[in-house]
Amino acid sequence: MSKRRDFIGRFIALTFTGLWSTNLLSNTKQPLAVLGTKKPKKPSKEGIIALIAPAFFTSKEKIDRAEKDLTAMGYQVVRSQYLSDKYGYFSQTDELRAKDLMRAFMDPKIEAIVCVRGGYGTTRILDLLDYNAIANHPKPLIGFSDITALLQAIHKKTGLIGFHGPVGSALDQPYTRAMWTNLWRDGGPGFLMNSVDRDQIEDQKKNEYQRITLNPGRAKGKLVGGSLTLINALIGTEYEIDFTDKIVIIEEVGEKPYRVDRMLTQLLMTDTFKKAKGFALGVWVDCDQPEGSTDGFSLIQVLEDRLTPTGIPCCYGMSFGHTPWNMTLPIGAEVSFDADLGNLTLEESIWSS
Repeated sequence: MSKRRDFIGRFIALTFTGLWSTNLLSNTKQPLAVLGTKKPKKPSKEGIIALIAPAFFTSKEKIDRAEKDLTAMGYQVVRSQYLSDKYGYFSQTDELRAKDLMRAFMDPKIEAIVCVRGGYGTTRILDLLDYNAIANHPKPLIGFSDITALLQAIHKKTGLIGFHGPVGSALDQPYTRAMWTNLWRDGGPGFLMNSVDRDQIEDQKKNEYQRITLNPGRAKGKLVGGSLTLINALIGTEYEIDFTDKIVIIEEVGEKPYRVDRMLTQLLMTDTFKKAKGFALGVWVDCDQPEGSTDGFSLIQVLEDRLTPTGIPCCYGMSFGHTPWNMTLPIGAEVSFDADLGNLTLEESIWSS
């Protein structure tokens, strides 16, 4: 009898545990079944933009300059609730930064969301976002660097096209503003995304600005990627990028060649990185050895060693990333890539009809 009672007790306990677990799961946000690309509505010429700080805190000077530049571009700017706050090295706690972003997506008056800066912190709020709500209120979100995590997570969970482009505090150069406004104004099939004259780039003769074809060729696919560090930070999470048949944009700042080597080696060990269709590499600022140094490999030598053997079309030196001359690129949109010329061209409209 005692064995029978023990068995019944364990059975009841397991059944109760199962029911309890099911009840808990029913209260969580379930992953979306993403069926395809979701396109945002094009902002109007004088649309209202939310300026937000989802990662590091930002100085008043940078916030003021961002608002001034965006206003000069024709937009109306609304500062998010916690934009000017400081919490350690973040703008606010994870929960409040996530709420700030969700509030911007949910507000019907807001037409687009601009991150004032990157830094660090967006990976900490990915699990706090309501992706179902974002899918039901699709809006263009723009930023780069640490914002890579937001762009990729939102695209993976909802299919929404986001924009790897300048943050609000990095709109000094006419090139950068033109690249952004031209894409948002046109944004249709055949649009050449790096069509602004490269002669405007004053630093183009520096080594890190040289355009080098590592593997020639052309390819088509959806655009993914961003900061190398953030791409790697997503490995092993539910937000990890599937590179299969994708055109991958990659940029970085302030990482020594051996660290670049380590991160690319890790990517090459994943299941899908070598299944990409193309590698479009930006300007990797301060990632090279000092000029004249013979202490180890140069940045280009590392890129050649890691990426050339893949045989995948690859070009270094496209003007995006941590450079004042920053292209705007639509994450999740279908593009064609020419590694010989270093060109990216849209294959579809980035806006909903």
